[in-house]
This record gives sequence, C-alpha cells and structure tokens, in this order.
Amino acid sequence: MSADVVTFGESMALFMPASSRGIERGSLMEQSFGGAESNVAIGLARLGHRVGWFGKLGNDPLGNMILKSIRGEGVDVSRAKQSDDGPTGLMLRQELNGKTSVYYYRRFSAMSTMKPSELDAEYIASAKILHITGITPALSMECRETVLEAIRIARRNGVKVCFDPNLRLKLWSVAEARETLLPLAEQVDYFLPGLDELQLLYETQDFAVIAERLHALKAVSVVKGGNDETLLLENGAVTAVPYFKVERVIDTVGAGDGFCAGFISGLLQGLSHPEAVKRGNLLGSMVVQAVGDWEGLPTRQEVEAALENKQHIER
Repeated sequence: MSADVVTFGESMALFMPASSRGIERGSLMEQSFGGAESNVAIGLARLGHRVGWFGKLGNDPLGNMILKSIRGEGVDVSRAKQSDDGPTGLMLRQELNGKTSVYYYRRFSAMSTMKPSELDAEYIASAKILHITGITPALSMECRETVLEAIRIARRNGVKVCFDPNLRLKLWSVAEARETLLPLAEQVDYFLPGLDELQLLYETQDFAVIAERLHALKAVSVVKGGNDETLLLENGAVTAVPYFKVERVIDTVGAGDGFCAGFISGLLQGLSHPEAVKRGNLLGSMVVQAVGDWEGLPTRQEVEAALENKQHIER
C-alpha cells in the first residue's frame, strides 16, 4: 500500500478505572490503547485518507489487541512489528478530584529498542507527508536516531515532514527536550507546537520573542492552545483562527492529535493553511466531547455535517 501519510511511534495499552474512585480504590478497569501517532493515523483514516502507522509492540496480548484495533480502523499496519525485545508499553490514567493523572510503564518497552535499520525507506518515500512527534526521540537514543533517519529519508524523496513536539516531561527534562526538539523543528515543513510547550522550550512568556523564533524557521508554524484561537505563522505574518466552542468538554486527552489529523487532512485536500487550521480546530473540538484518546475522532461525513451546521435527526 502507498499511503498519503506515514507516521510511527509507540502505542500503549491503556487502562482506566471504570468508576470515579481512582486506580487505588477502584475495582474494575476499562481497557483501550493510545499513542499520539496512532491517534493521528486513526483520525486520518476516518476522514478517508490512506495512512500507514508502524512501531514496535511486544509479542504479547496487549500488542495483539493494539495491532488488531489500529488495523480495524482502516490504518495500514503492514510495517508494524511485534517483538520479543521488550513488552508492549502500558499507561494507567485516572481522573480524581477533578485532576487527570497518567502513569507510564514504558521503560524497556519494545518500541524503545527501535533502530534506524528497522525503517522501510521505500515506504516512507512513497508518502506525501511524514508525521512525527517529540515523544519517539524521548524513548531512547536509538529511537532518536530513528526519527532523524526517517526525516533524512523524507527530505531526500521530497516528502513533507509534519512535527508535533508533544512535550512529555515524564520522559525527559525540559533541558534534554530542548536539545533535541528545537533542532528537529529546523528540519521540518510543518511545526505544530502548543503555546505552553513553546514557553518552556524557548524559555520565555513573551509571545513576540516566541514569534520571532518561529518566523526564523523554514516551517509553517501552527501554535495551539492560545486565547480561544490557534495561531498560524508563515511568511512573517500571524493569522488567528478562532476555536469552535463546545457546550461541554468531557475529556481533553487526544485533542491535539485530533487537531493534527484535521490539519493534515486539510493539507491533503488542498485547503489553504488558514482553512486547514480551521479543520484542525474543528476536529479538536469534536474530540473533547468524548472519552478516550481516539474514540471521539469523527468521520468525514460527521465533519462535513458540522461544517454545514446540519441538524441531527434522532428518529
């Protein structure tokens, strides 16, 4: 299969308490999975795009579950591997006293052992866009080199590179992240950071300084998490694209991945950059109205209905 978008990274099994009593006092756990890259892949597949995701999963029941689930969403997983090099990563999540906490069990996971030699260069070269995040290089030095090699393959073959830094401070320090993520941002075509991430990476709260740093990049930059708007920075200009307001926010996890899927979908459909950002904002607003990392990602029909303000007929 030749994919419009190729992405790779770690997908982990996810367990959440079925009640509001939390992990410690709860008795039943709900099973799912999540991963920034596979979330984006599922989002794009639901929008009708050809997309491939790969990574390394453990040769275990959790790895089986994840691989079958992603495949079932219409994502090509032909380059994904199950390995005895380590187990499938695991995360536990709870919402207790109004606060969401995530606990990772991913050290020495199968994905952390991925090496550049395991990349399928022809597969990456056949895509229009390579989507990467800053989570993968945080897993190990081998993963860091793998991301760099994937970018090199993409650049040699004219494949656009989209980069969401997805800063995870439970994986590394800000200083370590800064040393890796900022050089990566200099090599990509689309840079999709959050405002809070930029404030940490650039060590300033002053948006004028942040904007100056972003304008110095060759990438089109899209800053998420602003004051009720997403900011598009290109050609020395800043364009504000308003959010889609929702009546009730249920779960914010996965909103950024939904945005990425919507934005990339807009690029693939030939939309202008502001319209692609608008599409991303819409998907982000739809994701936060459902529980789960990827479960609330909409289909193309649902997106079109929302854009056209079509009324839902219940019966």
